[in-house]
Amino acid sequence: MWEYSDKVREHFFNPRNSGPLEEANGIGDVGSIQCGDALRLMLKVEPETEVILDAHFQTFGCGSAIASSSALTEMVKGLTLDEALKVSNQDIADFLDGLPPEKMHCSVMGREALQAAIANYRGEEWSDDHEEGALICKCFAIDAVMIEDVVNANNLNTVEEVTFYTKAGGGCAACHEGIEEILAKVKASRPGAGETSPPPACPATPEAPKPPAKKLSIVEKIKVIEEVLASVRPMLQRDHGDVELADVQGKKIYVHLKGACSGCMMEAATLGGIQQKMIESLGELVQVLPSSHMPVEA
Repeated sequence: MWEYSDKVREHFFNPRNSGPLEEANGIGDVGSIQCGDALRLMLKVEPETEVILDAHFQTFGCGSAIASSSALTEMVKGLTLDEALKVSNQDIADFLDGLPPEKMHCSVMGREALQAAIANYRGEEWSDDHEEGALICKCFAIDAVMIEDVVNANNLNTVEEVTFYTKAGGGCAACHEGIEEILAKVKASRPGAGETSPPPACPATPEAPKPPAKKLSIVEKIKVIEEVLASVRPMLQRDHGDVELADVQGKKIYVHLKGACSGCMMEAATLGGIQQKMIESLGELVQVLPSSHMPVEA
């Protein structure tokens, strides 16, 4: 399990400013339920001064997404729009006394929601600057421009760090080569790239996660997987569905979706939610797939 600060826990269990905001005149929507996280940020702005008088959020996502959204609304109140635009994803993480590296994508989503809400207030067509970039990660619809922007902003150096900050590479892993090419390009453009000794690491970059004290055996891993499935089963059963483990092959976990969940239009969202819980519980990047995707033995 990830290590969360007291402030992250506080903003998760007691989120500030959650729910719709009456008289909101700036609204920003980012993310996608199909990809596991979605955020709507609502601002009430004083037209004469452009000061943010109030801010609310609605989030579909994990505890870190809720905490990051709650923190962001507290941070921007009383700021002018130009001041708010200077808030970075690292500022959000720092406000919470840090986020686990695997959860930094939640703070990135908050920063983009803020940009989108301010653009909406100003009557501008918000662009995330990613539309012209080549699609790198098809699983989470993350393109080259977003990856390069986040790598530069947070001084990232590995595919694993990119996955923590953007989710890119956390699915089928087919995009890892493309991510490595972007990392090499950014690294070559950094000051002192030609020197023999590497430049000092950015102090704001979170430490890489420490390896688990003991690697789980396959029996222990299956036990954790079954516990995760048991935790989500009541929710699925309320909608006349169910889920059970089919097989575990390396980092791929195959499940049977049963009843109303089989062939449901929300199948991708269901699997995405289960996958997020699996990653958190196992402490490693895994992929949850329907049993129909299991390779056929010759």
